[in-house]
Amino acid sequence: MSYSIRFLSGWLLAVGLAALSFEAQAQGTVTLTGKVNGRTRDTVAVAVRENPLDLKEQITYARLDDKGEFRMAIKLDGPARADLVYGEDVADLFLEPGDALEIRFRGSDLPGSVRFKGRGAEANTYLSDLDEQFIENDGFQVLPDNIMLYEAGFVSFLDYRRKEEQKFLKNAIEDNKFSEAFRRYAQAEIDYSYANDKLTFQDLREQVVATEGRLKMSPSYFEFLNDKKLINNEAAIQSEMYQEFLLNYIHYLATTAGKQRSDPDFYQVCYDMARKQLSGAVRPVIMGRVMQESFRFGHVRQSEAMLADFRSVDTKNVYTPVLRQDFDTHKAFAIGSMAPDFKLTTAKGDTVSLQNFRGKLVYINFWRTTSGLSLRDLPYAADLAKKFEDKNIVFLNIALDENEGAWKQLVVSKKLPGVHVRAVGGMRAPIARAYALEDVPAYFLLAEDGTFLNTKPKRLSSRAAVDEIKQSFGKASTYTSLLPTEAPAK
Repeated sequence: MSYSIRFLSGWLLAVGLAALSFEAQAQGTVTLTGKVNGRTRDTVAVAVRENPLDLKEQITYARLDDKGEFRMAIKLDGPARADLVYGEDVADLFLEPGDALEIRFRGSDLPGSVRFKGRGAEANTYLSDLDEQFIENDGFQVLPDNIMLYEAGFVSFLDYRRKEEQKFLKNAIEDNKFSEAFRRYAQAEIDYSYANDKLTFQDLREQVVATEGRLKMSPSYFEFLNDKKLINNEAAIQSEMYQEFLLNYIHYLATTAGKQRSDPDFYQVCYDMARKQLSGAVRPVIMGRVMQESFRFGHVRQSEAMLADFRSVDTKNVYTPVLRQDFDTHKAFAIGSMAPDFKLTTAKGDTVSLQNFRGKLVYINFWRTTSGLSLRDLPYAADLAKKFEDKNIVFLNIALDENEGAWKQLVVSKKLPGVHVRAVGGMRAPIARAYALEDVPAYFLLAEDGTFLNTKPKRLSSRAAVDEIKQSFGKASTYTSLLPTEAPAK
């Protein structure tokens, strides 16, 4: 996994296992044999994502024998990024047809003890050493401490990291016989970790540093984006960081053109820009990623139009079925559609439902007392409630806590502002299923008529949340009018 912006790794994991085979290549088999010393599990697995737009992984399992030994064979169409999985531990793999790897590791520490022999060992040893040298070293990671730096300091950090990475790769190339595919992949990971972190710094800093306004960058800061080879780079096609960079690049183009994520046509603009600015095999992937964002943010009518147009781009029908399934899953949360109602009990013992707040903007915060990120947001929630104290908005905090006593004690003792209710059953509660929650914190912004206004609003700790809420009053009819009058044809 790339170590860039590790504290947001949940966001980056969407492409963490991507294994692309864009060029015509002979199919082959990878053979993996190995031994787990001091085994703590009965199986070992390798996960590969064949389609970069499909969250479902191709998982191959191998059962350990009495000696802790295993063997498996995986068919691949070309070089592929994969994950070696043992219990909760994960190690990066780079596999190519014809590889015959012998893998050994301790059951108590896969990432720190894994060793490779055989064909393909050089590339995977490099990834393991890279993990130890850079990923596990906080000094090379983009974390809140260096995001708080100003422009010169942050760029200096990125330059130093890239220099050390490049030196590390150069030494590895001199000592090993890497395939051309792996050399391109390793170089692309360095280049696009740098480019992506530089591109997203301004936005990330605004989210992390809540006490300051948006940092103004120097006139030359974004000039590196003028390099056409950086944007359309067929040699980088295997790199998940390349995809992530391109998606953020398209977002950047849209925002510099005056569009905001809250605009109804933001993702349509991004889609059109991806179609125009990108070329080659990566173009349909990024166009598909934009559509998936549109699905998740509930833009039904625009998404349906983009899907119809996408068929002319995806002429081999590689991505369209996956996108259609994803669209059908998310269309219940279309902006302008009615949010699921519920009845829950407050910390004071009263029963409230969503209907009680009709006529007001409702900011829903799903949280729990055992979530560190949720607890971090509490003081910001108090500040927001104070800022909008006399406005037509309700801050509704829905706790998914199993322990009622702990939740009630925190709400009462801290005198937390807003409306506080608890859903019995935690993440298995009916409301968690109704809102398709995967984890907390999770946020929803509802219009005055009880419809979805934003299914991914700015989090409570984001300085931009204030402006987003201010712009949301009275917008219900704007988005409701974008809903189709009948279900989209399948």
